[in-house]
Amino acid sequence: MKRIIYIALAFVLTSSLQAQVDRSVQPKPGPAPVVNIGKPQEFELPNGLKVLVVENHKLPRVTFTLALDNKPNVEGDIKGVDDLTSSMMGNGTSAISKDDFNEQLDFYGSSVRFSVNNIGGSSLSKYFPQTLSLAAKGALDPLFTQEELDSERAKLLDALKADEKSTKAIANRVRSVLIYGKNHPSGEYLSEESINKVTLDNIKSYYKTYFVPEKAYLVIVGDITFADAKKLVTESFSSWAKAPSPVSQYTEPVNLVKTEIDFVDVPNAVQSEISVNNVVNLKMTDPDYFAAMLANYILGGSSDSYLFMNLREGHGWTYGSYSNLSGGKYTSDFRAYAAVRNAVTDSAVVEMLNEVKRIRTEVPTEDALRLAKAKFIGSFVMNAEKPQTIASFALREKTQSLPADFYENYIKNIEAVTLEQVQAAARKHVTNEAARIVIAGKASDVLPGLEKIGLPINYFDKYGNPVEKPQAKEVSADVSVKSILEKYIKAIGGEVVLKEIKSLMVTSKAQIQGQELTLVKKETADGKSSQNITMMGMTVLKSVYDGKTGYAEIQGQRKDMTEDDLAELKYSAVFPELLMTNSNSIQLAGIESINNSDAYKLVDGDISFYYDVNTGLKVAEAVKKEVSEGQSIDQIGYYSDYREISGVKIPYKSTLNVGVEVELNVVDIKINEGVSDADFQ
Repeated sequence: MKRIIYIALAFVLTSSLQAQVDRSVQPKPGPAPVVNIGKPQEFELPNGLKVLVVENHKLPRVTFTLALDNKPNVEGDIKGVDDLTSSMMGNGTSAISKDDFNEQLDFYGSSVRFSVNNIGGSSLSKYFPQTLSLAAKGALDPLFTQEELDSERAKLLDALKADEKSTKAIANRVRSVLIYGKNHPSGEYLSEESINKVTLDNIKSYYKTYFVPEKAYLVIVGDITFADAKKLVTESFSSWAKAPSPVSQYTEPVNLVKTEIDFVDVPNAVQSEISVNNVVNLKMTDPDYFAAMLANYILGGSSDSYLFMNLREGHGWTYGSYSNLSGGKYTSDFRAYAAVRNAVTDSAVVEMLNEVKRIRTEVPTEDALRLAKAKFIGSFVMNAEKPQTIASFALREKTQSLPADFYENYIKNIEAVTLEQVQAAARKHVTNEAARIVIAGKASDVLPGLEKIGLPINYFDKYGNPVEKPQAKEVSADVSVKSILEKYIKAIGGEVVLKEIKSLMVTSKAQIQGQELTLVKKETADGKSSQNITMMGMTVLKSVYDGKTGYAEIQGQRKDMTEDDLAELKYSAVFPELLMTNSNSIQLAGIESINNSDAYKLVDGDISFYYDVNTGLKVAEAVKKEVSEGQSIDQIGYYSDYREISGVKIPYKSTLNVGVEVELNVVDIKINEGVSDADFQ
């Protein structure tokens, strides 16, 4: 039954079909396309604001971007001040209320986005004067209030909480900390403590310090003349007080001497997040810039790349494996990454290192290079005349000191790259010999295999702090399957009370991608059950089990339950533990951490049950899901917020992960009412 719920929720999230493409025939290359890139006219205000204007009168629209080219800064113990300052900008001014400000933008049909580092927007050309004026007012005279700070802080904390148990979020945070260090702009991270430390004075001070015009660039693209743009900008931004850009100082990261594994234990993880990393100092002005970009594409830039073809197509270990490498003004990093099943973590690490070694030591094929070049050129041609692209080109030329003809020669430079140059760039910017391999996963499942690889392993908590190697916890000799189940039964009300409950009807609600989902679940003491899931007034899943057979209807299509589905229901009852106490097939599989608390794990076939060591309450339940032939993962649901009703404790919150985390909250419970035999037909 639980497997069916997972299928239904996943169906809601993935309802699109992918077209099949014949990739067996390599298209013949055509002549190199000609791209006309608009060149900007420039002027500068006395306060230091530099303005670039690109006239393009094809459409009656104007797009603008105000970018501040300040060096990244360390926020320290008030990390989050940048996010909060940015989110509070654009909420009115000292003279215009938040509602009036937004209403004026809506009236003109304009869109404007604000942050302390970048402001941008677009409008019809006839309303551009009003739009730019409003944007300038919002930027230069933002309304910072305690009420707005409290509101934005709450949103930021909610977002942080949503990622708290995410293996991917944990892996990314620790990866950044270990590569850059906590005192580097790319290594510090948001925390509840740092967010709560931010005061209104911090917001005002941060804005005053960092929102300055000295290194600011305003790019305007579209249906406007240079003369008109200059007049509007002068009127709107001349009042911006001249001030120097802040100077930030911090230590830049360096690469390791030898490859190592940095491991983070995430006890609830059903798959491992793996990344192979090294520090990169690649600039867009470097002679091997284009060769490096093509090398990365061949290694992990597409579904035809080395990594994808090996881990996904060759082994079926992951939905996708890719790599990132970019050139920029500041130190960055290379990353090859994948999310794989726990059981193949060690094998995936070996194969990822092999592919990184391959791009460094083997010259790629002509076909691989031709495909990579076609991708870059095609993307460039498709986007080169878009206003946002033109603005980014103009900004990069200025902020990264690119040659004036950098983008005019882009296609020519791509086409000129040779196979040998690709390999040489890979050897310079990517390494398998001094790589930092960051893995977040379930230690009890993956460490034995990782240790056999032979690389040194370091251990860290989910914030990048060094810790000791995770150790398996031993179960006391006086603990048994029966004692665990009996403790649970006692914890929620006792056997006598539980046996008086003949039926249970629970209604829960959840939010999925902005839509409300309602689950109505009905169960009886003699093993019957039904579940009905609705969204927007429509039934997306109905499942029924009459104690012997059952069926599920997904989007109106009925399917009888399989033997595997029925096997999951062997303990079907209002309180399954009353039946489980008499079972001989349940095994005690040890102690695992569930949401930072120890829990006993009981296993019966493909189903696992977890009971808190201290409270006795059931905190999780998992079922194996086959993801491909012979390969499966555990899909786990969590129970919390137990409340007493009619003498029995029932969890009011359950959390499932179907690609995204879905939190079901109980809104109504009926005991010994609301359930009839008709519900199970």
